[in-house]
Amino acid sequence: MTSRNGGDVVVETLEALGAHTVFGIPGQHALGLFDALRRSELRYVGSRTELNAAFAADGHARITGSVTPLLVSTGPGALQTLAGLQESAAGSAPVLGISSQIPSAGLGGVRGGYLHELTDQVASFRHVVKHTRVVRHASQIPSALTEAWEIALTAPFGPVWVEIPQDVLLGPASVPPVTSVSWSARELRPRAELVEEAVRLLNGAERPVVLAGGGALHARDALLELAGKLRAPVVTTFGGKGNFPWEHPLSARSWLEDRHTTEFLADADVLLVVGSGLGELSSNYRTFQPRGRVVQVEADLGKLESNHPALGIHADARHALPALASGVTARPADGVAEARVRALLGKVRDRFAAQELDLEWQVLDALRAAVPDGTPTCWDMTILAYWAWSAWDPRGGAQFSAQGAGGLGYGFPAALGVAAAVDGPVLAVSGDGGAMYGIAELATAAQHGSRVVWLIVDDGGYGILREYMTDAFGEATGTELSRPDFVALAAAFGVPATRSTPESLRDDLAGAFAGDGPHVVVLPSVLRMFAPTHLEHL
Repeated sequence: MTSRNGGDVVVETLEALGAHTVFGIPGQHALGLFDALRRSELRYVGSRTELNAAFAADGHARITGSVTPLLVSTGPGALQTLAGLQESAAGSAPVLGISSQIPSAGLGGVRGGYLHELTDQVASFRHVVKHTRVVRHASQIPSALTEAWEIALTAPFGPVWVEIPQDVLLGPASVPPVTSVSWSARELRPRAELVEEAVRLLNGAERPVVLAGGGALHARDALLELAGKLRAPVVTTFGGKGNFPWEHPLSARSWLEDRHTTEFLADADVLLVVGSGLGELSSNYRTFQPRGRVVQVEADLGKLESNHPALGIHADARHALPALASGVTARPADGVAEARVRALLGKVRDRFAAQELDLEWQVLDALRAAVPDGTPTCWDMTILAYWAWSAWDPRGGAQFSAQGAGGLGYGFPAALGVAAAVDGPVLAVSGDGGAMYGIAELATAAQHGSRVVWLIVDDGGYGILREYMTDAFGEATGTELSRPDFVALAAAFGVPATRSTPESLRDDLAGAFAGDGPHVVVLPSVLRMFAPTHLEHL
């Protein structure tokens, strides 16, 4: 083929928009698009299932902070991305899903009998992503992709979806080569009178506290300035880990599933909530009940005041936090706030010390000691990840997990997406149950030489569900799993692997991180969760 087609228009537009790496899996209706990749400068990272491709695109989008294209085919291929896109929506990851479609003549069920056909495929995505569009002519492609790109990067960030029929991808291009595209995401700035009122409340507070969520991750400097001027302790949500220095004297860390932290937040006379909807996890399973005023900065209008009355400021934290920081009056450093933080963290330590969790702390400490500072980490839904939500010190490394939507299988493929964007190593953490979702991606890791160290905690089943069911019903059902020899299986993919113990974990991980490619570390161990603090007697 020497003439340009619709697939070429897609890749030209993606390059003009600023894309460098795309993820996905080819399929019959999408062949025109994937053939066009061969004629582009885009780097293609192919996964082994569309779900894992979506998770990989999610990880890449989060670490870069920009749009990451996800290219898949019609019907089953498209539908398998849904769980990944749900996580991207929950975690505000700007993934651009581009799917093929059956030929235009059959759209809407006008003609039946096409392979992969769905009567209304786009309907499956409409309430998962921020925006959907079906393209019907090659001339529409640049504008449709630019529109989607802008929407993905308009706060709150999130996934978008564009479908292009097979005949449009294969047909002659009706537009000249795309060389430049002008785009601009809509900026969500706070209203001046709301900033003034928030500043008034914060300046008048005796015990101000900040709860910083994922929306504050792109405003770290302003958050640090605001907390310092107010002498306000900062608690970070699980999705906001890393937005405030862990060892800072004002850092009350992330013990949201702790009754002492819940009380600390409730006792604030003014609580500034930034980039969090105060949902189930951030409110310690709805037990948080503020007694003072709440000021909520939230880019998602649907989450503003959805759980608690507040002075609601509909804005991107990137604009709201600098405005608040410049407006508040600096207070003297009298050490009172820092003493309150030390007292809170002391209570947390004392509570855990009474629970006989030595093994869990040993594993977590070994992991933290072995992982180089600044290393991005990706966590699956597993007991060690539940610990990490609260206890992990990111030390300059981004911390991503599936706690938004809560689906299994996120950790390893997301880490592969992150590895495609960074120079150093990446850590992935899974349980044996979640690991089986992504085990085929060992082939992807080997093919691309991805520097991902994958820690698999093998406890013989779905460990967290085992605990939940045993606590609720006295015994567990459906949680025990037959699983492979992960070390031998990794070796079959050509990936080095190590069987570890809690005692050797630090050295085994350090050795894995010293390598220049993928490495699997398997830890056969049954870890326990700390006590469900929302059920404790207050």
